[in-house]
Amino acid sequence: METEKFKLKDIGYGLIVPLIIALVIVIFPAVLRPILDNAFPAPSMTDAGSPYAFVTVILTHGFAMMVVFAIPLILGLIWNKWAGGAAGFIMGTLYYVAFAGWNLVYTQNQYGGALVNFYKDPSFIGNYIVGGILIGYIAGSLNNKSMSFKRMLGASLTAAITVGVFQFILNYTVSIGAWMTQGDPGFSLFTAMLPMILLGVIAPIVAKVMTWFGVMPGGHY
Repeated sequence: METEKFKLKDIGYGLIVPLIIALVIVIFPAVLRPILDNAFPAPSMTDAGSPYAFVTVILTHGFAMMVVFAIPLILGLIWNKWAGGAAGFIMGTLYYVAFAGWNLVYTQNQYGGALVNFYKDPSFIGNYIVGGILIGYIAGSLNNKSMSFKRMLGASLTAAITVGVFQFILNYTVSIGAWMTQGDPGFSLFTAMLPMILLGVIAPIVAKVMTWFGVMPGGHY
């Protein structure tokens, strides 16, 4: 079968849109993070830091996690649970490796002392690898290839909230840095859940728009 002829809009979808998304992802840690760190200093061994330092966490790491989890979540909604789960494993593994490395260097610079190996942290493995698998698989299972926005929204929110609660429990119990969150479990739950709830609302909107433009994976029927 002959492929479709090249159209001008292909440049938009295939080049311009991905570049814009890539730039936004890069801008958040490279430009926004230093600005937020100055406005809301993070706590350290010598300084209590700003009480609003969580804003930096949500707008940087929270945003990055939303992007990582959005891919398996959307694939689960518009393709199937297996595609969502597999994409979650791949994306979650990549984020686990990157985020564990970042935290390893960050804690060493902030607190000094012995080097903390976050690669063995069960909360990191559970949050990102297992969480990625879960969010894609649950969304795909509950939606079951439905094109109904209400069902997409329900499946997406259920998957995102489930993974958010799962992450909170891991962070508060088995995480290497669990001692940092013992003071206020309600606040810890808030910082874990806010990005996930936002993702649970945004992902089905994106998925629905994709169906309008016929951007569907080949395995959908």
